[in-house]
Amino acid sequence: MNAIELAVFSSRIESVCTEMGAVLRRAAFSPNIKDRLDFSCAIFDANGELLAQAAHIPVHLGSMAYAMRDIVGAVRWQAGDILVLNDPYRGGTHLPDVTVVSPLFVGSELLAFVVNRAHHANIGADSPGSMPISRALHEEGVVIAPQFLKRSGVLQEKTLAVLASILGDGDIDGDGDGDEERLTTEESGTGRERFENSVVLGDFLAQMSANEAGVARLSEVIQASQVQQFEQGVAELNRYARKLAGERLKVLPRGVFRGEDVMDSDGVGASNIVLKLCLEIGPDRMTFDFSGTSDQVEGNINCPLSVTAAAVYYVVRCLMPDYAPSCAGLYHFIEIKAPKGCLLNALPPAAVAAGNVETSSRVVDLILTTLQSVLPERIPAASQGTMNNVAMGGRLPGGGRWDYYETLAGGVGAHRLGAGLDAVHSHMTNTLNTPIESVELHYPLRIERYGIRRDSRGAGLWAGGAGIDRSYVFLAPAEVTLLTERRATAPKGVNGGQDGAPGLNRINGVPVADKGRFELGIGDLLTIQTPGGGGWGDKD
Repeated sequence: MNAIELAVFSSRIESVCTEMGAVLRRAAFSPNIKDRLDFSCAIFDANGELLAQAAHIPVHLGSMAYAMRDIVGAVRWQAGDILVLNDPYRGGTHLPDVTVVSPLFVGSELLAFVVNRAHHANIGADSPGSMPISRALHEEGVVIAPQFLKRSGVLQEKTLAVLASILGDGDIDGDGDGDEERLTTEESGTGRERFENSVVLGDFLAQMSANEAGVARLSEVIQASQVQQFEQGVAELNRYARKLAGERLKVLPRGVFRGEDVMDSDGVGASNIVLKLCLEIGPDRMTFDFSGTSDQVEGNINCPLSVTAAAVYYVVRCLMPDYAPSCAGLYHFIEIKAPKGCLLNALPPAAVAAGNVETSSRVVDLILTTLQSVLPERIPAASQGTMNNVAMGGRLPGGGRWDYYETLAGGVGAHRLGAGLDAVHSHMTNTLNTPIESVELHYPLRIERYGIRRDSRGAGLWAGGAGIDRSYVFLAPAEVTLLTERRATAPKGVNGGQDGAPGLNRINGVPVADKGRFELGIGDLLTIQTPGGGGWGDKD
């Protein structure tokens, strides 16, 4: 292929991922997917190597890129299959992120996989929003080991029953009477009937529809160019990405560089939990060694290695040219080391709900801080360093249960060329805010205040971005879980810039912990003030 043909090939397969995302968004039922866009879509080759992705969520995409080879290699695939999973220790991230995998065959030849991952606000945890203060994986919801939702195009009753168990003790049959029983995997017939009458099914059907659209569109691309040309394009794309990555690696300073950061807490007693990195840059390899990082903890900020890899891949991608294709070849020169049983390579049944969101954000901060000594003019100041997870829900007055989850934007770190952005999601998350209108339409909540936290910017030659100030008034009793970071520590400024302001959580005006579970009543006020970004450069 010449350069133009390769660019056209790359654009075509990327557009398939983008269309999958559009289908998923438009077909989904939950605000978490259709409004906040907490989903990602990608294409992998027949070996499970990343081929293309849409500009969705880095923690989803990087972890899929790391784990998909093992997932697809463990299955004997057939046309019409749809595999579903969320087990963090078998290719997932945390339980709310459900992954759906579909193979693409041309004749009898397996050529590719289309994959999407979406966050479900209810994955069967006892705590509303399914982001609890947990101490073990089973407390975080229903664990879905890799299994077929469809086998050769036929829905699998056993898997439907597993998905039905997610509905727990909510309004599982849609009649508003607040059913009390929890479904089990043995209740296959009952499970399917009740599951099919629930709104939860809508999001799963949207994920299946997105994959079906992806298979159809990618089949058209292959048929238009023929199988041999498609396989040639896959090889050429990876070769080009490896070349670009190699050229960029050659201009980086060589040596061994060290960094350290801390997590505020694990939510159940541990604090100032240490993360360490030894980054070795050689002529043909970057080695990220996290030895010295704290052991896995009792709380849920632990990471499976795939999530740690996602943070590494994200930062490396940021070092590459904008036009570099996001395929496996781009990450060919990366080596990741993390001792088994440490915070960044946790072993089951460690709790991981916040590892995917909070610890992954801190790993990005750690890597960027370490790179400051390597590329001081290129690396920005720290962004907010948290996703500010807010999960809530409870019983409705007329019966049934509501679940809501969102992450909140904050300040982005300033850089050599300008100030940081205000009130956006940064680094490992790429979601949107949930609009006030959607929140108030779907849930017994009123948004009392939503604005820029103007005094949170880190000062400097260029100021960091501002966080936000968001307040919820409860119109019904609710249980609230907060999983936040950068409350005890601040986002760092660089090159003489000042730190951004730490975040602050309040209930009825009283400060509360960075992580915790709270019972709120009608009229109670929850306020989240998110961190600002660090400043860049000495203002004087």
